[in-house]
Amino acid sequence: MAVKRTVETSLSRSPILNATKRRSFFLSRSQAHPTILSTFTTDSPMRVQEFKDLFSTLMVSLPLTPHRVRFSRIEHTFTTEEAITNLGSLKFSQSNRMPDPKDPTRIVTTTTTTTFSMAKEMARNVCTRYLEARFVESVDGKTDFRSRSSVWQLTPKGMHVLSLFCQRNGIHQRHVNEVLDSPRNMMQLVILEREADTDKLVDDAPTVHVVFRRFAGDAGPNSRVSGANADSDDTSEYATGLVGVKMQRSRRNDREEPYTFTGKAAFDWLLDCTTVVDKRETHELISLFMQHELIVAASDERGNTTGVRFAPSRHVLYGITQKGMRVAGWINSPAGSVNSDAPAQIRVPPGVVRDSNTNRMTVIISDPALRLLFREYLRETHCEENLSFYIEVKAFLSEYERAKRDSAQPRLDVIRETLASAYSLYNAFLAPGSPCELNIDHNLRNALAGRMTRAVGEDEQMLRSLNEVAVLFDQAESSVFKLMASDSVPKFSREPKYANVLRERNLEGMLANFAATSI
Repeated sequence: MAVKRTVETSLSRSPILNATKRRSFFLSRSQAHPTILSTFTTDSPMRVQEFKDLFSTLMVSLPLTPHRVRFSRIEHTFTTEEAITNLGSLKFSQSNRMPDPKDPTRIVTTTTTTTFSMAKEMARNVCTRYLEARFVESVDGKTDFRSRSSVWQLTPKGMHVLSLFCQRNGIHQRHVNEVLDSPRNMMQLVILEREADTDKLVDDAPTVHVVFRRFAGDAGPNSRVSGANADSDDTSEYATGLVGVKMQRSRRNDREEPYTFTGKAAFDWLLDCTTVVDKRETHELISLFMQHELIVAASDERGNTTGVRFAPSRHVLYGITQKGMRVAGWINSPAGSVNSDAPAQIRVPPGVVRDSNTNRMTVIISDPALRLLFREYLRETHCEENLSFYIEVKAFLSEYERAKRDSAQPRLDVIRETLASAYSLYNAFLAPGSPCELNIDHNLRNALAGRMTRAVGEDEQMLRSLNEVAVLFDQAESSVFKLMASDSVPKFSREPKYANVLRERNLEGMLANFAATSI
């Protein structure tokens, strides 16, 4: 798969005049990433965020018009042929228009364009992966993308992924808005934390516990009434992602595991309601639940169990353990935390300030489990863009430092790629009128606008431009960190919904440890 990114800046005397001066440079990722052709092999997998961005770019490119299936007219659908044709040559542009800081009579437009191209067979494989990730589903009962006329639609999970992409990139196309305004778009996905270097799921015990609370249902078991089919294929009740996996009372009235669920129900819930992207990750999560003794294979009437390996079958039952019920918040925990690795309460040395909001923010942002909860809170209070920017700009600055560290004089293609990432971040979060515009200091905003609307230059000047951008982005990162620490963190810490989890995670003990080691 070939990928090319272009950053173009144009200036005009007024919004209605043609550009009088034009500056552009082209950024090719194929040289910086020589393994890009094997993106979809197991040896070199595409990063999850790139996988989701490619999916969203495809959905934006499709007309998503009504199609007839049997005798019904299904809205907002597409065919196999449409998807594979568009994947052959995709283009996505992100633009921002603003007054030139040095001359308000001129309008500066900065556009970042990314193009994708791939062969038909690879496009078919990509579509199959989107089906496996539960981003799309068949309307006419097909299980693969072999038939050109098969009809597909976005799932609630796919709509959520598309919604985040459109919000970040300021997309307001009518046909996309109609899909996102659909009553089916109600999903509140569990955003799983991933390791920055490997892109693997974070698997420490506290993070697994936080995910398990949503899986089990933090408001209590999602139990079926007597006679209801708990292993039904109907997953429509998961459309919001706010209820746990479908369960039933243990037929043996087992006091240790009073609630059971099928392997298939667990498999479906994780694929539908979290950001896992394949079956392997789903198996990994459920195996972690078993490893941490939150669930066990349930025994049948004869006392036989199904083994230690997870089986995604409707004929295999699993039970929530006593520890699992405590972690889910169904029953009270004994004295102390259920998290065995949570820091013990320690005495704070004299003169050490333990409970500063800055310290709290540092601890939360450094702990995957707390960061996951904090993201949920920010989403509920419509401030998630602050954390998204902080994480993305941190990754950008790491990429920048790595480019400088790899050689005394970084290659121009690496510099261009890093600059392209900077413009993408700027257009999404920092430019005046950007779709996720952040509340940062006025002087810093002007400094950023001045730097990002100047010519980038060539060769050595390009590296100088990148250095200047990195300094300003570092300041923006600090500004957003302070904003979250002073405004969101105190409210999050007092939110009753998260009180039990914060107490069990022993946030106060973590703060004490951090304060003591920061003297």
